[in-house]
Parts: sequence; structure tokens; C-alpha cells
Amino acid sequence: MTSLTRADWEQRAKNLKIEGRAFVHGEYRAAVSGATFECISPVDGRLLGLVASCDLADAELAVADARATFESGVWSRMAPAQRKGVMIRFADLMDQHAEELALLETLDMGKPISDSLGVDVPGASRAIRWSGEAVDKIYDEVAATPHDELGLVTREPVGVVAAIVPWNFPMIMTCWKLGPALATGNSVIVKPSEKSPLSALRLAQLALEAGIPAGVLNVLPGFGHTVGKALALHMDVDTLVFTGSTKIAKQLMIYAGESNMKRVWLEAGGKSANIVFADAPDLKVAAEAAAAAICFNQGEMCTAGSRLLVERSIKDQFMPMVVEAMQGWKAGHSLDPDTKVGALVDAGHLSAVLGYIDAGHADQATLLCGGKRTLEETGGQYVEPTIFDNAHNAMRIAQEEIFGPVLTVIAFDSTEEAIQIANDSIYGLAAAIWTSNLSKAHLAAKALRVGSMWVNQYDGGDMTAPFGGYKQSGNGRDKSLHAFDKYTEIKATWIKL
Repeated sequence: MTSLTRADWEQRAKNLKIEGRAFVHGEYRAAVSGATFECISPVDGRLLGLVASCDLADAELAVADARATFESGVWSRMAPAQRKGVMIRFADLMDQHAEELALLETLDMGKPISDSLGVDVPGASRAIRWSGEAVDKIYDEVAATPHDELGLVTREPVGVVAAIVPWNFPMIMTCWKLGPALATGNSVIVKPSEKSPLSALRLAQLALEAGIPAGVLNVLPGFGHTVGKALALHMDVDTLVFTGSTKIAKQLMIYAGESNMKRVWLEAGGKSANIVFADAPDLKVAAEAAAAAICFNQGEMCTAGSRLLVERSIKDQFMPMVVEAMQGWKAGHSLDPDTKVGALVDAGHLSAVLGYIDAGHADQATLLCGGKRTLEETGGQYVEPTIFDNAHNAMRIAQEEIFGPVLTVIAFDSTEEAIQIANDSIYGLAAAIWTSNLSKAHLAAKALRVGSMWVNQYDGGDMTAPFGGYKQSGNGRDKSLHAFDKYTEIKATWIKL
């Protein structure tokens, strides 16, 4: 980690070069229309720069370039071990430019600089490096056949991949897609969120410097209803991968059906339950984890532990511990290295989060702490971490994804009730349980309909663990070897000898 102070980061921010143009075939270029939009920092409201507002014409160019590059074989038919070497160089360059990338991430979407530098950059480079390391260690299959036949089962790259990535973890989510997509030989077009496009645009240049050929990675900033829609409907995009809201995920499935039936892999919303039983091994640890689960990244996480389910017999003892733990998660200026809760991504999202806090009051949940906008004098978009107690699962704050540091607390009396409450959601992304009973842990983990299950911790796992959800949290998996399924076609070749 660095010893830079807030003043150091602010000085670097003044000197930072912002690149807002699209990246197509190895070079930055303006949108075909010349249109731009303003990139405003949620940290203090400053104008960071103008960003190309791509649309259908840009999508046509980028897809044609990606297709031609794929068909040329310059990357798609490169030996896996060579692709691995290039991707490791890409990851190394990301690490070498860690402070620049972290600053772009914080200025663009508001997260604390210490998280950008200590979590996001290393997590992103790890995804690229891990995927590169894996690609020459994935073997195809030989089927069991009669002596005069040979059955081969092989993986081939799908071709052109469009990746629409979210604003909450712009760099990590981009690299979760890029890692396996590039490692398996595809050409990729990234459409970053219009709320946080800067790190993806910088990554494209680093990829080129690492040796990824021009046209293999194109980046088109712009809006979902323009360039995002154009990519989703494009007849020459083979696979569409997406992380974002469930509403948009559903629309992308429709676009795929209206066009070429492209493969669509979706990681969507969540309303995860963090369940604390009376026999939790350490209530203080569980309380600290409950605060972190809703406050990390300002609660702008699809896996945020936004529903805290507490066994009624310990609730009066446990909740003061959670409130105390929450005091360590105060909102602060995003460029201060001591800040743990930064700015929300923009003014519109701050307004939406404050609207949910109003809904909690309207439904007569009990406010234990927080609940207000803060640091307004900075010009930034900050909100106090908030806890609502005495809630029930039918409330809006218990059913809808707030995507902010707002915790909803619900009491339960039995294991069966806890599981019923946790599963009473359209989402199925993640859950955690805290118990010393091994059988209870296993049985509850099996009963909870989620893609990520944590026991006596929150948000565990690394690149070796698949990530994705059940129900309306999406399909397919990021991370791990399972992610390679999204970017490859399986071919059966049967040979008569």
C-alpha cells in the first residue's frame, strides 16, 4: 500500500490525464456522431472531462472490427501458452499503473481511494492473470468409443463478445469478463457504464501495450439505450455478458430473442440475507461483519448483506453491537486514505437511496442510526450508513435492492422461519449464516436458494469460486473455471477410422 495522503491524491487528481474517447482497433477516437457527455465526479461534483457518447454507428464499426480480427486468427488461433504470456503482461501493467487506475476509479464512481488501490486494482489484475494462467491447463476430452472410431469433445471460442459492465466495480467487473473471454481467444467489445467509463478506457490501452492485438479489445462508452441496445441487438455479436440490474437483464434477453439468439449471460440484482443464529460462535465478530456487509463500497454491491435476520432471543443483545460497529463506517471524503465509506455514484442514485430511507420511515420501521445526507458542503454525494430495525419482509426496504448503505433488520424465531424469510425474494445471489452447529449450517446452506453461501463470515471466496445467482439474480457464473463456459462453444467431432 502507498503512504500517500489526501493532499497527495488531490494533487494527483489535478494532474491526471482523462481519456474519454472510444477505443477501436487499437486507437482512441471520437464517437462517429461527435457526441459527448459530461463525466462528473461524485466525490466533489467536479467535471472530470467529456466522454464519447457512442451509438449504433460506433457499434457497427466496433463489431465489424472485432469480427475481422477474430476471423484473422491473430488472437483466436494464437497458441494458448502465448495468449497466457500476453495476459500476464497485461496484469503486470495494471499493477504497475495501480495508483493511476485507482485514482480513476475513485474519481469516477466515488469509492474510497484505499479500496480502489487495495481491493479493486489487485482484484482486477488477479482476474486477468488467473484466467491467463488457466487457459493452457484446460483440457479437451476424448469420448469412450469403439476401436474404429474416435470421439473428440473440444472447446472453441464463441467469436465476438459484447460485455456490458456496471458502475459499482467498473474495473473488477470488466476484468471478470475480459479474463476468460480473452483467454479463450475471443474478440471483446466492452460497454462500460456511462456513470464510470474511465478505467475501462485506460485498460484498453494497457492491453494493447501488453501485446493484445488491435481489434481484440474495443471499448465503447455511452448509454444503455443507445450503444448498449445496439450491441444487444447486433446480428454479429455471438455472446452478450452483463452485470447490472434485473430490469435491464430482462430487456437484454428480449433483445437477444429479437435478433440472432445470441448467448446471454446475466449477473443481476440481489437482496442477500445475513442470518445470525443464537448459537453464533462470536456475536461481536458477527456484528462487525454485518456492518461491513452493508457499508463496504457504500452498499453499492449486488451481494450487500442488506437484510440482517437475527434470532429473536439474542436480538436485544446483538443489535447494540451492530450499531456500535456501524460507527466505524462513517462517510468521508473519497480521496482520504482513512475513509471507509465514500460517495454514492451520482446525484440521481443518492436521491434514490434517500427515497428508500423515506420508505422505511413511512412503513414505520425503527431508525437506529444514520438516515441522512452528509458532507453536502463538499459538493459530493454522501449518505450516512443507516439501520432500520423492527422491519418485516414485505416492506419495500426488505424486498427491493436499495444499492446503498441501508440495513434492514428482521427478527425470526426458528431455523425454518429464517430460511423462509431469506428465500422470500425474487433474488438468489448470496446469503450468510452464523452458527456453531455443523448440521444446522449444512442444512441451512442447502435450503437457501443462492449462488454464493457463506458460513460464519460474509463475502468469502476468491477467483477459484464461481460467482452468480439463482432466480432473478441471473444465470451463468463469473470467476473460476466455470466462467469459461460462457465464452466457448462445445463441439463434438466423431471420426470413423
